[in-house]
Amino acid sequence: MLLTEKLKQDLFSSSERSVIAYLFDQREHISSKTMKQIAEATYTHPSILSRIAEKLEFSGWVDLKTAFLEEIDYLNRHFSTIDANYPFAAEDGLMTVASKVAALKQMTIEDTLSLLDHEAFEQAVTMLHEARHIKVFSIIHNLLLCHDFKSKMNRIGKQVTLCEVDAEFEAANADEGTCALLISYTGESDYTVGLIPYLKRRNVPILALTSLGENAISHEADCALRLTTRERLYSKIGSFTSNDSIHCLLDFLYAGVFAKDYDENLKYKIQISKRFDHRKSSSEIMQEKEHPFT
Repeated sequence: MLLTEKLKQDLFSSSERSVIAYLFDQREHISSKTMKQIAEATYTHPSILSRIAEKLEFSGWVDLKTAFLEEIDYLNRHFSTIDANYPFAAEDGLMTVASKVAALKQMTIEDTLSLLDHEAFEQAVTMLHEARHIKVFSIIHNLLLCHDFKSKMNRIGKQVTLCEVDAEFEAANADEGTCALLISYTGESDYTVGLIPYLKRRNVPILALTSLGENAISHEADCALRLTTRERLYSKIGSFTSNDSIHCLLDFLYAGVFAKDYDENLKYKIQISKRFDHRKSSSEIMQEKEHPFT
């Protein structure tokens, strides 16, 4: 759950709510304000600010303020002109619809990249690279998005299983040589969260692709990469940004694993593809040229 959502919960006294209302009113402008200035502006005591931070399990007001400003900065970026839930309107012409969806995709890629933490990404790539077997767990809709990832990874010799049937059995029979890749936009899916105890008992490393903010899956995972977090659950035209963000992160992960053994992977992929891909084309652009690895 995003911090801005937590601040709207029914957890706070009237004095605390007045401070929270001020935060949402001022947003990024609180960056230069001290606790005393905020307390004076809201007719409260500085201790109220500390109490809000404590209720939200922050070590202090400064940490809460930093997290709030970072989240506001994220929410202000990339999606100022197009609504992720309703990117086009009923009166838009076909080319306008296409243009707006294309713009939304571009924004989603930029947004996903902006959320990519270097250390977490490096850890995630290492987890996949070192795993003998990668098992992907999610709801069926998300697993459908993973077939391309599985195909790419298989073509560089990495074994990937999409656990569409008997997920509990797949989790219970995994081992330390397996990396479990959990994909959940909300991070709270009972189906996916329910697999974590099986994986933990088997000491299986867990990599999660999930939304921004704290949730059950990110809390339990060994490493979490964040998906673009712009869509509501069902009040929307389609899952454009969440789907594209999943695709984007999976491509990042495949590329990262490929780069670990670049020459070896390229040689293996070209040789395998040449053996099994018998397509022909009259287009000069598509025609293959001799490569040192062929």
